[in-house]
Amino acid sequence: MHLDVQDLRNFYYRSALGRAAQASLRSRMREFWPEAKGQTVVGFGFATPLLRPYLGDARRVMALMPGPQGVMPWPSGMPNVSVLTEETSWPIETGHVDKLVLLHGLETSERASDLLEECWRVLGPGGRALFIVPNRAGLWARRDRTPFGYGRPYSSSQLETQLRKHQFLPERHLGTLYQVPSSRKLWMKSGPALEKIGRRMPTFLAGGAFMVEATKLVYPPKGKVQESKLTNPVGVLKPAAKPV
Repeated sequence: MHLDVQDLRNFYYRSALGRAAQASLRSRMREFWPEAKGQTVVGFGFATPLLRPYLGDARRVMALMPGPQGVMPWPSGMPNVSVLTEETSWPIETGHVDKLVLLHGLETSERASDLLEECWRVLGPGGRALFIVPNRAGLWARRDRTPFGYGRPYSSSQLETQLRKHQFLPERHLGTLYQVPSSRKLWMKSGPALEKIGRRMPTFLAGGAFMVEATKLVYPPKGKVQESKLTNPVGVLKPAAKPV
């Protein structure tokens, strides 16, 4: 079940809690990807809050938004790079993406396996994907007043198992959203301090969400190599019996 794009926009761009969540997610992502010079960066779901830092140096930035969610023009005051697309059929050639980030895309998808196959298809050799999902043990997944309270939350092991099944190799993971998911002044003021404390904790004590960076695995064709149906290789004459 995808959230409506208007609800996502209102949360991230028009609420204090959403702007704090945006800052937390973006700073953690920059630890993985500090720059993307000359690369193609694609976001799926509602990844626009994280893509702005790459508009200046990336070769191309695209924000793909699934049909059930809806689309909005982005970025404001600049040429539009957001695209309304089928959830499992993206208008991108195979192997052309260097960096791919999913936010509010995987956990809300009813066709998660097909979606991961599409992620694998568009990612190029040496490309990296960053999957951001709600932590099933965190407070944010228990509050439906934020986008992280919808869809299927994950544990880190659940997500990594699913990624491996679709030929992704999990490389690194981080926790994020350590502040309390509340707009009350007390919790908002303590948010920065809670974020600093949370980042010093072990990763398995993730906050409201966690990020898993994965690379694309390319396996050889499965099964045995079939023998040629030709009796003799092309250009080689069939041996004939000769009298002794």
